[in-house]
Amino acid sequence: MKDIYQEALELHEKTKGKLEVQLKVPLEESHDLSLAYTPGVAQPCREIAKNKDDVYKYTWKQNSVAVVSDGTAVLGLGDIGPEAAMPVMEGKAVLFKKFGNIDAVPICLDTKDPQEIIRTVKAIAPTFGGINLEDISAPRCVEIERTLINELDIPVFHDDQHGTAIVVTAGLLNALKVVHKKIEDITVVVSGTGAAGSSIIKMIHALGVKEIYGFNINGIVTREDYDQYDFLTQELTEITNSQAKRMTMAEAMKEADVFIGVSAPGVLTPEMVKSMKENPIVFAMANPEPEIPYQDAIDAGVAVMGTGRSDYPNQINNVLAFPGLFRGALDVRARKISEGMKLAAAHGLASLVSDEELSPTYVIPNALDPRVSQIVAQAVAKKAIEEGLAR
Repeated sequence: MKDIYQEALELHEKTKGKLEVQLKVPLEESHDLSLAYTPGVAQPCREIAKNKDDVYKYTWKQNSVAVVSDGTAVLGLGDIGPEAAMPVMEGKAVLFKKFGNIDAVPICLDTKDPQEIIRTVKAIAPTFGGINLEDISAPRCVEIERTLINELDIPVFHDDQHGTAIVVTAGLLNALKVVHKKIEDITVVVSGTGAAGSSIIKMIHALGVKEIYGFNINGIVTREDYDQYDFLTQELTEITNSQAKRMTMAEAMKEADVFIGVSAPGVLTPEMVKSMKENPIVFAMANPEPEIPYQDAIDAGVAVMGTGRSDYPNQINNVLAFPGLFRGALDVRARKISEGMKLAAAHGLASLVSDEELSPTYVIPNALDPRVSQIVAQAVAKKAIEEGLAR
């Protein structure tokens, strides 16, 4: 069997990228040219000049998203620069088109300055119906996203944060059904408190989880160390480790019903898993190697196991969230993507696994399930209308 990395490299060399632009109108004779370009194109220009919102009516803005990165946190490769980030951004655009029928454009910026990124995205925003931020390092990504959400009137979404959180939450809702536990009764250990981890913690807290222990490279997050943290970790002190305990992850795991990993391989041992409460749930999502190998976790007694990998059951894959999320937001021309819309996406995603289908190896739909984008889009659009965010 050919090595997957070599095969992918050959594919990219052969195709010279994964995207192309296609025409939606004929351009065969002079009349076609007069309609698509000058002089006819002047009329939609006039209409938009009179009413700026008509840009949605007459251009691709109503179905387009910019996929924006600075190349500072690409996959597990780290800060590899904007050029090296392009294959991932192209790939993201391919997924937008395939699963959401959304026209997405990869835009890789040659700057790491958050303010310059914010200015640049604001400057290009008139062209697009939404902005998907991608592979920007934490905590800068949070500052950039929050500022853009406040200053733009189109949806802005950092998928590495919230896409992961939506899919994890959907999987957790169903996994808890498998083990017959209630959301308000469980204790969760989260390994990794960066972009994805912080968003997961906030979403499961909003869902009703009362006790969460967050761990990063410096150990457990506690309000006693508030002054040592960046702003993102400081926020987590308000909703995690309610008794400000000082303990190792091994000690915390003895209290845990659920482990969620968005960190590094090897941080979770079989002994830690064996020490967890009855019928433990483990979502080990470090890529390409999870926090604990799949079989090691199963052998240690995990009741429900999920990873970020496609070669094991229960793949926690962001493609389950972002195409449908943006589809729903664009369909109702939402001004933003709210916390309520994200939770609605998670519930919609979870609902696709029926009680009859639910099992320890099937708590989250398959990434290629054609129903996913539609169901998520419907849930998101409905919530946007309920919250008065739809136009």
